[in-house]
Amino acid sequence: MLERHGIEPAPERSPKTTWKELLRQHWGLIVAADFLTIEALTRRGLQRFVILFFMDLSTRKVEIVGIASSPNGLWMGQIGRNLTDAVDGLLKGRRYLIHDRDPLFTAQFLKMLAETRVASVKLPPRSPNLNAHAERFVRTIKEACLERMIFVRRGCGA
Repeated sequence: MLERHGIEPAPERSPKTTWKELLRQHWGLIVAADFLTIEALTRRGLQRFVILFFMDLSTRKVEIVGIASSPNGLWMGQIGRNLTDAVDGLLKGRRYLIHDRDPLFTAQFLKMLAETRVASVKLPPRSPNLNAHAERFVRTIKEACLERMIFVRRGCGA
């Protein structure tokens, strides 16, 4: 039987897989990443720090993988090496990393992911609902902690 334009219909797929089942099959393989910022009182005055965290979506376990006052490609390169470590890297056994289009996710960082067969899933611009678990974590941290505390950096001369 031919449909419009001479194209046959797709064959019936058996058994039919629902979207919910598909997500459940891949749930343990997905990690989300995002940045949040905090301000800390230092000897130089108020200074902003960027925190990079990763969340295992199946367990909601969050790991802070880096904190920097001025993050750059070298910092992300080191984080990439730590994440893709064959022995105890956070991304070991994972297949997908969901992240926004922040320029700190450099080509070098994404290449390291690809070499360990972790697919980078860049979200469309201005779509926080597609990384809802990580965005909710940021909101919770800010509402519960960061808006009620003043952080003071200890140590010498920063």
